[in-house]
Amino acid sequence: MGGAMDSMTDFSAPALTEGIAQVVEVEGNMVWLVPESGSSCGGCASASACGSKGIGTVANRLEARRFQLVNDAGLRVGERVVVGIRENALLRASLTAYAIPLATLLTAGALAQWFAGNDIITMAAMLAGLVVGLGLARLGAGRLLARGDLAPHFIRRASPGETCNS
Repeated sequence: MGGAMDSMTDFSAPALTEGIAQVVEVEGNMVWLVPESGSSCGGCASASACGSKGIGTVANRLEARRFQLVNDAGLRVGERVVVGIRENALLRASLTAYAIPLATLLTAGALAQWFAGNDIITMAAMLAGLVVGLGLARLGAGRLLARGDLAPHFIRRASPGETCNS
């Protein structure tokens, strides 16, 4: 019976979004990694936001995308690894970054329009709502970061020729 249970998928564990990164620096028990771009990277609508295209040198863009992991696996510079982040963490981060500021902006604008009925007051209230929402989003992101929800996890060393799509 134990063998049958071992082969079953654990649906209680959150799914991971995986990607491949390369070790670019080892610093004590920490490593710095840079994510590898996929073959379609740079062709999506978010290309300018993710750092694959944009203003600045390639070195500046890569530096902005670097992230750090604990080096429990004895990784060395140049090695390729598979890292993962929980899918629900990506959803929480997206909601924190976009939904909170948008909700406060729209709520403040609707309330101002309902009470004052003046476009200038409504615009000012929407701006204030956006500022409050950005502050709340920053607090929420700090909480996610402190709990470690946004941290990628080392999964394994990548095999030669492995890509994120294989």
